[in-house]
Parts: sequence; structure tokens; C-alpha cells
Amino acid sequence: MSDSNSEENQAPGFETTPMDNTVKESEDNNVAERFSEVMGSVNETLGKIDWSQMGKYGKAVGIIAVVIVAQVIIKVVIDTINFFPVLPGLLELLGVVVLGQWSWQNLSTSDKRNAVFERVQNLRKEYLG
Repeated sequence: MSDSNSEENQAPGFETTPMDNTVKESEDNNVAERFSEVMGSVNETLGKIDWSQMGKYGKAVGIIAVVIVAQVIIKVVIDTINFFPVLPGLLELLGVVVLGQWSWQNLSTSDKRNAVFERVQNLRKEYLG
């Protein structure tokens, strides 16, 4: 075996630091200072936000979340219905029948078509402004 000391076995450029309280305290102070700087910048940024407008954004995010959840639920229900061999065909037939009845009742004359168009316009004005 060779007679080498521990300094020769270390990689160049790496020094061992003593594990005493002074190093730990300086690291704690650096972390505390950095944390206070970050919190100060976060508080400054939050102070610039117009919180009176947050209600609009919250409602929009809520509506989007509800739509996403509803779409997932609808997909699960439709996949379950499609699992049964007879139901999809019957439901398509039912949809065609309901569409035909609604079209006959609401679109057969020009007066009825105009009434449907006016209802759609009123709904657009009411909900979209």
C-alpha cells in the first residue's frame, strides 16, 4: 500500500470547510436576508394590483373550471352509454326526432323563424351586452 496522506486523495479545488456555528449562522443570515427581500418584492407587486377587478377574474376562472368539470362528466356519461350496444342508435334516432319536431314547430313559417331570430338576439344582448 502507498503512504499517501488524505490531501493527495482529494480532488483539486475542493476545500473542506469547518463545521462550526459561524458558518451556519452566516448561511442562516443570508437565507433570512434573501427571504425578506423576496417577501418585500412580493408585497410591492401585490400592492400594485387593482383588487377591485379580481371579482371578474375569479368569476371567469370559476366558469372555466365548471365548464371543464361538466365536459369531463358528460364525456364519462357518453362513454358509458356507448358501451351498451343498442342505446347509441336509439339516442341518435331520438335526437333526430326531437330536432325534427322542434324545427317543424319553430321554423315552418317566416313569422316563426323571425320570432326565433328575435329570441336569439335578445339572449345575445342579455348575456353578451
